[in-house]
Amino acid sequence: MAKTKVLITVKTYPTLSAKYDELVCTAGFKEDGTWVRIYPIQFRKLDYKSQYSKYSWIEIDLEKNTSDARKESYRPHSLETMPIVGARIDTSNFWEERKKICLKKVYDNMETLIAEAKDVKSPTSLATFKPTKIIDFIYKSAKKLNWSTKKIAAMKQINLFEKRKNGNFKIVRKLPYKFSYVFEDILGKRRTLMIEDWETGELYWRMFRKFEDEKIACEKVKEKYFDDFAKTKDLHFFLGTTKEHHFTGKNPFIIIGTFHPTIDKRGQISLF
Repeated sequence: MAKTKVLITVKTYPTLSAKYDELVCTAGFKEDGTWVRIYPIQFRKLDYKSQYSKYSWIEIDLEKNTSDARKESYRPHSLETMPIVGARIDTSNFWEERKKICLKKVYDNMETLIAEAKDVKSPTSLATFKPTKIIDFIYKSAKKLNWSTKKIAAMKQINLFEKRKNGNFKIVRKLPYKFSYVFEDILGKRRTLMIEDWETGELYWRMFRKFEDEKIACEKVKEKYFDDFAKTKDLHFFLGTTKEHHFTGKNPFIIIGTFHPTIDKRGQISLF
């Protein structure tokens, strides 16, 4: 089987699966610029050399996920498949090389994107989106603050807490807050979409450890995603759908990552 080369741009916050263990939804771009979703991957159990970072090229054996109608969904040939991690694209020259791949096709109309998602013949489930206006970044307490006892029991059944070379594998903590962007698209319609980027969750936990205060931790996340990304960067969203709600949800998309290059002001003429 020929390996597929993928530029990783998305890693979602880990979730628990009674069937597959702890999983991370990974997505990115193939060399031809099309999106691909790679699921399931037990990312935190990969060998260290196989733990890829965002904007790294990987090579991995993939096959179409026949149980998932979404056209971008692929799965590793086996859960033991180890990706070969290659070069990482840096942020030089205002993210020039990243832009060449990530901004080949950009949506600005949510209605158009939702309509493509509902096309049963070829449903779109991953996209790069440019909001016309960012209104706010909000957070609220999660309804369920802990993983269900049923999932925890299932994890133990499949040795989630197995001993490894670096000691016991500890279950990832469930985020106690849900974070969302409030924005408008090109039609001026206001929308609120939750963000499930791994980096968002990691930032929250890092700030909570530092300040030992949930409110301050949430405000620090808002500072990064609203005061920095939304106000000072050329912010785009990476959007994705969940399999469960793809055909049933009115708007099945959530934000699974951000693309936030520094604004290139070269060539602009100041009048003052």
